Amino acid sequence: MKFSESWLRSFVDPVCSGRDFSHLLTMAGLEVEEEQAVAPAFSKVVVGHVLAVDKHPDADRVRVCRVDVGSGKALTIVCGAPNAAAGIKVPCALPGAELPGGFKIKVSKVRGVESFGMLCSARELGIAEDSDGLLLLTADAPVGEDIRRHLDLDDRLLTLKLTPNRADCLSLEGVAREVAALTGTPARLLDVEDAAVTISTQRAVVLDAPEACPRYCGRVIAGVDARATTPAWMQRRLARSGIRPISALVDITNYVMLEVGQPLHAFDNSRLEGAVHARMARPAEKITLLNEQTVEVQTDVLLIADDQRPVAMAGIMGDEASGITLATTEVFLESAFFAPKAIAGRTRRYGFVSDASHRFERGVDFGGTRRALERATRLVLDICGGRAGPVSEALSNLPERRPVRVRPARVSRILGLQLTAERIGELFIRLGLPFFREGEDFIVTPPSYRFDIEIEEDLIEEIVRLHGYENVPSPAPRAILSMLPQTEETRPVSRIRHLLAECDYQEVINFAFVEEAWEADFAGNERPIRLANPIASQLSVMRSTLIGGLVANVASNLRRKQNRIRLFETGRCFFRDAQSGPVAGFHQPWKVTALAYGTALPEQWGCSARHVDFFDVKGDLERLLLPLAATFVKAVHPALHPGRSARVLVAGKAIGFVGELHPQWQQKYELPLAPVLFELDLDPVSMARLPHYTEVSRQPTVIRDLAIVVDHALELKPLLDALAAHCPAIVRDIRLFDVYVGHGVEAGKKSLAFRIVMQDTQKTLLEAEVDAAMQQLVAYLQQAFAAKLRV
Repeated sequence: MKFSESWLRSFVDPVCSGRDFSHLLTMAGLEVEEEQAVAPAFSKVVVGHVLAVDKHPDADRVRVCRVDVGSGKALTIVCGAPNAAAGIKVPCALPGAELPGGFKIKVSKVRGVESFGMLCSARELGIAEDSDGLLLLTADAPVGEDIRRHLDLDDRLLTLKLTPNRADCLSLEGVAREVAALTGTPARLLDVEDAAVTISTQRAVVLDAPEACPRYCGRVIAGVDARATTPAWMQRRLARSGIRPISALVDITNYVMLEVGQPLHAFDNSRLEGAVHARMARPAEKITLLNEQTVEVQTDVLLIADDQRPVAMAGIMGDEASGITLATTEVFLESAFFAPKAIAGRTRRYGFVSDASHRFERGVDFGGTRRALERATRLVLDICGGRAGPVSEALSNLPERRPVRVRPARVSRILGLQLTAERIGELFIRLGLPFFREGEDFIVTPPSYRFDIEIEEDLIEEIVRLHGYENVPSPAPRAILSMLPQTEETRPVSRIRHLLAECDYQEVINFAFVEEAWEADFAGNERPIRLANPIASQLSVMRSTLIGGLVANVASNLRRKQNRIRLFETGRCFFRDAQSGPVAGFHQPWKVTALAYGTALPEQWGCSARHVDFFDVKGDLERLLLPLAATFVKAVHPALHPGRSARVLVAGKAIGFVGELHPQWQQKYELPLAPVLFELDLDPVSMARLPHYTEVSRQPTVIRDLAIVVDHALELKPLLDALAAHCPAIVRDIRLFDVYVGHGVEAGKKSLAFRIVMQDTQKTLLEAEVDAAMQQLVAYLQQAFAAKLRV
């Protein structure tokens, strides 16, 4: 809602101004989103009357003007504007004036003729971006008056960012009521009298859809002059409210809409046939709107129609064929109340919006429908002339305004401050809310323009809003607090996050609601948990994996030319589970997911560049789990490459997956390289082993290497696990350090070389003991895995 402060002050003129006034509105819930001056600073510009215009002796396109500026002596001013003419009144900058942009006016010669000022355009005064010539003033403009005062250029423009429930403030009267309630300043609302009926011409009105249009008023005004000029004051107020003046009849309907909040529409009465109907659209019915858009309306769209055809989308926009033109001499003026549900969403369906629909879908004062018609009639008669006919009105069941009970005790409990019943009653009176007392309680009946008041909490909000949020005390909370236990067997989430940050990952936080396609692609979840009211159509389901958000983060970073990306996130995932979880029917475990993309190391000279691979991320995972030891088993996951992924186990229990993104999703999400990622349950990651004592041997270690040949299909993990379980007591560590396939190794076989570390805690090992241990290992390998010593 945009308007000028001076227009608002014609309704209510509080003492506060400027920033204080904007702050007052904002703190009351009418947020002032923007405030700006109508014109930039300039000085010494007055109303000038051009007495005579002569041709410049040395320039064809320049004129020499004689201008009266109210000083008693006409000034000679050289002007090149094409519309300079004798008899006009225009802004005149006197010598010494400073215009916007620091441009100073002084006496100077223009092609040999001395000029004592400058005649100004709207652009030169900073009140318009473009202009075709001098800014023409009205004939009654007082000569010599300061132009800032004459055009009210010290005015401010305010733009309110209203919440959808405050439709009553989509008008100057509505905002004025609020300001009057907030400041205690009396409001001077319009005193609208019924227009005199001087003709009997009348058009019947029929409500064929009374639920959608319970009230419709119309009036014929004959003998109007559609070519009449809109008064300058009305044009100025419309322009400062962001509405372009068009013609007198259109401007009047827009002006009344801004003034009282009731959208109106003017039809050319000669183009209507028979009665006016408010009805629902028929199948395949079409209408060409004033914006020249032809639409096929669906059957849930409310139309205004005559006996032959539709003439308007009700509460949205009129059709082109019945619109007024400069040749119109007889007008049918419409003022109606349309139910918000009958208008809401219709304009967005057809790809446009209108000021009328913006108001109707939020709720218009159904008690002021006829009052707005009478106000518009008065303005039409005053500006365009004509004769008014009687009002045709059709009325059905208007919205019921149910009384709301307000209990002072509940007000105090919710707001946390003590307000007396007298104070509450005073606030209701200032808000214009009629009430009566029933014991200690207030029974309040919301007025017809307040669609947002339905329950007790709505009125409690009104009380605190008017009392002032700044006046609500904010005492520090008091409670008995105790420290939660933090045992050595667990690690806090903050420590896990720091560990990942130390591994060069950056934390991200994504929405818990995601695209449905992500669930199918990355989790194989064909039955995700759907949101009843998503904040966006694509964010319609709850996530069961964090992978989708990280992949989207990678894509976003790639669009910004980042080539090395390492991200992690901790957050809840959501599963259907009727047996567990704090919310019945759902399980909400925490997970930790990390993803690496691009080069393994930042750009540097110390080593050649290479892309991150499975083993880089596997190493980060193992570091995160320490001191727990993870094992990895080849497995398939919907999000991961089937040959480059593994299930992560700790103490034999699966806790997550690690692997490279599936090539199908890499291509679908347009990633040049395949990211490598892991996702783990957070609870097992949070576990830590208690430290325990182990004797450190002071005896020397003995190291032997053992190379064996085994089947190529044999996996390393089972072999290492078996050796660890059957090795002699003096063996401390067995590590693979080489895998060889090729010359010297028969086909279908591979050579594995292990480093065996042996040590005793009490004595130095003898050669015989070492040889015996090695022979025991070789014998076991030959027996269990058909291994052969490589020679």
